[in-house]
Amino acid sequence: MKLKNEVMLITYADSLGKNLKELDEITRTHLDGVIGGIHLLPFYPSSGDRGFAPMDYTKVDEAFGTWEDVQRLSERFDFMMDFMVNHISRQSPYFQDFLEKKDESAYKDLFIRYSEFWPEGGPTSEQVDLIYKRKPRAPYVEVTFADGTTEKVWCTFDEEQIDLDVTKAATRSFIKQQLEFLVGKGASIIRLDAFAYANKKIGTNCFFVEPDIWEMLEYCEEIVADKGATVLPEIHEHHSIQERIAKEGYYVYDFALPMLVLHGLYSGRSERLINWMERCPRNQFTTLDTHDGIGVVDVKDLLTDDEIEMTREALYSKGANVKKIYSSEAYNNLDIYQINCTYYSALGNDDASYLLARAIQLFAPGIPQVYYVGLLAGENDINLLEATKEGRNINRHYYSKEEVASEVERSVVQELFDLFKFRNRSTAFDGEFEVRQPTEHSLEITWTHGKVEAKLSADLSVRAFMIQETKEDEKLYEYESPFSVSN
Repeated sequence: MKLKNEVMLITYADSLGKNLKELDEITRTHLDGVIGGIHLLPFYPSSGDRGFAPMDYTKVDEAFGTWEDVQRLSERFDFMMDFMVNHISRQSPYFQDFLEKKDESAYKDLFIRYSEFWPEGGPTSEQVDLIYKRKPRAPYVEVTFADGTTEKVWCTFDEEQIDLDVTKAATRSFIKQQLEFLVGKGASIIRLDAFAYANKKIGTNCFFVEPDIWEMLEYCEEIVADKGATVLPEIHEHHSIQERIAKEGYYVYDFALPMLVLHGLYSGRSERLINWMERCPRNQFTTLDTHDGIGVVDVKDLLTDDEIEMTREALYSKGANVKKIYSSEAYNNLDIYQINCTYYSALGNDDASYLLARAIQLFAPGIPQVYYVGLLAGENDINLLEATKEGRNINRHYYSKEEVASEVERSVVQELFDLFKFRNRSTAFDGEFEVRQPTEHSLEITWTHGKVEAKLSADLSVRAFMIQETKEDEKLYEYESPFSVSN
């Protein structure tokens, strides 16, 4: 399907205002022309992981609003909803029925029982070591049935997120029903969360298992395509996986860009960014920030190991109020391959650096996404972090309507909104892309569509940049960053 080539906002239902009605009001009052799409993070009743342990996809959490509130937003924007293809809540009616009725449950085939999956009833230590894990433990949880018996069931992430057996007919039927329902409620894009973990097979690392994973992707795409929507598989791993998926015609994420931009701004060198932009997929969504941390694993081989380590260390030394412990078990960190920090604070809360980072993202190939904290150039929320001892909450501030109204008046946010509005309306970004490196510290990105040309010229070493949009000899738009670099 054809998506708007405009900035897409990523937000929770209760993070810009306390519910969906207030979110709708905020988009109408403050974000007209600033965004063309919304990725509404999971708004279903959930038992954990800030919505990512969904209990029932057919309901909207009452604290957020109703389906009418969701559809009021989806009618105005390209609209992305989440489907957790890998798991469902431990508190869902499906798993609770399984615990109650065990082998007599109509939903028993939805889940992966160790006693059935492993020939010996469980894996060897070698098989456990082979499995690709995001937590330092074997991927299971032991559950107790109503009859008093216990079993291990597959559980990759949090203990509230029970994995689904996507090989079973019952699970395929469940997936089809949920996807059709969500598209019917206004989703133009379904984000397939934790997609690469969906297929498990003995003798593999149970991550992006081929060819099974391709069949799974095709199955999901065909379901939503029939309804006029598309899918976006969410995978944090080596960039080559994204490139392969994109070559098959699917949208993917550019999760490499955040670290590459940080490296460029920390080092003042542009060659790594340019090398990636020359080869990266064009049918992608670009990010600098998301509801998770800043991904490290995604940039492997695009930066050397030394450059990755330099970027990690510079983030902690140059970033504002960010410490290594925030990305550790002490702060309940789910993902050992991500760093918990807002993007604005990763750049030392420096306006010049932040605007240049966003300008690079806006000119990179793909549809730009901006996380709600990044939309408002938000700093690390240390109070929320310490109150919850949840590492990722450093980047999950709750903005009231009044706070949003105040934050949008900040000069850096006003400048950012101006850049977003330009990006959304310029036809140049529907054309041809070119990137060049005038010096080791600079880059020049040009988009050309017909007679319209948009050009970004930037010097990473001093965080200075200019944007010019022209049509033949006529100047349509010109922007030069008004901020100087902070010492």
